[in-house]
Amino acid sequence: MNRREALRLIAAGTSVSLLPSAFATAGDNPVASGLGLVIYCCQFRSKMLSSATPPVDLFEPSTFLEHCKSLGAGGMQNRLGVMGSSEALKLRKQAEANVQYIEAIVSVPNDMSDVERFEAEIKTAAAAGAKAVRTTIIPGRRYETFDSLAMFREFEARGRKSLELAAPIVERHRVPLAVENHKDHRNEERVELFKQISSEFVGACVDTGNSFALLEDPVETVKALAPWAHSVHLKDQAVQMYDDGFLLADIPLGQGFIDLKQIVEILQTAKPHVRFSLELITRDPLKVPVLSDKYWTTFPDLPASDLASTLKTVRDGTTDNLQYVSRLAPEQQLAQEDANIRESLDYARDELGL
Repeated sequence: MNRREALRLIAAGTSVSLLPSAFATAGDNPVASGLGLVIYCCQFRSKMLSSATPPVDLFEPSTFLEHCKSLGAGGMQNRLGVMGSSEALKLRKQAEANVQYIEAIVSVPNDMSDVERFEAEIKTAAAAGAKAVRTTIIPGRRYETFDSLAMFREFEARGRKSLELAAPIVERHRVPLAVENHKDHRNEERVELFKQISSEFVGACVDTGNSFALLEDPVETVKALAPWAHSVHLKDQAVQMYDDGFLLADIPLGQGFIDLKQIVEILQTAKPHVRFSLELITRDPLKVPVLSDKYWTTFPDLPASDLASTLKTVRDGTTDNLQYVSRLAPEQQLAQEDANIRESLDYARDELGL
């Protein structure tokens, strides 16, 4: 099967070994949701397709956009890279024909020598009609990556410099840059950074679950970042205590402790046209070691009340439906990923009005 045949089968909703049989069967067209998919939702599907004969690159932009359509998803957030103008225009027309949106994933420029690469990707995003481009500015999870507050501040300064280099470029091409709260900055730190950059084209990719790992309430995070929102990573989380803190697990929308209905209302009130993309990574729970010394290395001034409030939420919201994906056989991992996406799209459409 070549790429063209794979695309044709995806578009037709045909059930074959390469396609998500959990929800793509002959003659079955899922009811559409406005919720899009981030590529990280489909890692097992991508791995399976890449090992097919011949291999299929699921994350090639037009292929993934069509895959999203076959699932009833309203758009995609994907790496576009650098395309020729005709290729970018073709992708744009594909999205328009499918009534889908496109958001890109980019890396901000590391330094002046990287600005040309960044601008080329922004030009592609603009030509493809991308509504926003998502990025991160500080590597890793704050409590895992950094051994000292000074080390964190050094990388924080690098991230700010990257945004200062990026801002005039996204302003020139009028493509909003959406910086994800990626377990790096707390709410006040991120809002202060946006105020310092002071550009209508530099704002937030609001992740609805990440900041809980930094002892912040998800609803309060959304309230703080909503005025800056250019994009949304919609996710739900299951929690459970463990010896050094708590476990934080991606699960289908509506099955965790996060008040998604309130969050969607806040974001839509603040930014009526913002797009919501599912970022549900099918994986084992993440450990958030809030009871270890290492966790507090970059948080010298956090009040004990934030820890107490977070642990109370974990205690009250503890559940047994965390998914341990590494224990599953490959075909079971794929089936779990497919089910997570399907259940989330259904919930977003039927319960959240997306």
